[in-house]
Amino acid sequence: MMEEIHRVLALLAGFSLISVLAIGGGSAVLPEMHKVVVERHHWLQSDDFKEVYSLGQVAPGPNMTMVAVIGEAVAGPLGWLAATIGFFLPSSLLALGVNRLWHRLENWPWRESIEAGLAPLAIGLMGAGAWLLARLAVSGRVGLLVASGTTALLILRRPNPFWLILAGAAAGIAAG
Repeated sequence: MMEEIHRVLALLAGFSLISVLAIGGGSAVLPEMHKVVVERHHWLQSDDFKEVYSLGQVAPGPNMTMVAVIGEAVAGPLGWLAATIGFFLPSSLLALGVNRLWHRLENWPWRESIEAGLAPLAIGLMGAGAWLLARLAVSGRVGLLVASGTTALLILRRPNPFWLILAGAAAGIAAG
């Protein structure tokens, strides 16, 4: 019982810290989430983390509901609740507070500078998340070819992602 309480509190603390770092959205904190979940606590293996993330991408609703799946795997229903509250509540409260302050400081001269500084930070964090996912998901020549082709198509043509997902699945099945 004490071990489960310890895991629940660790989930709450870990996901609360990750939550306030989520500048740029949930994908921006994937490297830190991987470090906490896989490397520090060993709650999941890298392959499991990748699969949970993939499930979060295809499931309806916010893609970061993957934290609930992680929490449930670690400590059952209480873990589900702790991870969900830990990830969504702190960033929501922070966003609410900053939004209210931001409107009050509408004519503040530093406001545009802060916005200009946060944009590259968010892009860098999202890039780090994309790099982590690429390292976890892309293996072998076929995987590299599919990832490169998909990226090129998205940049050059902007097709409906459904068809790319279907093509990737077909390539994975064909590769064996």
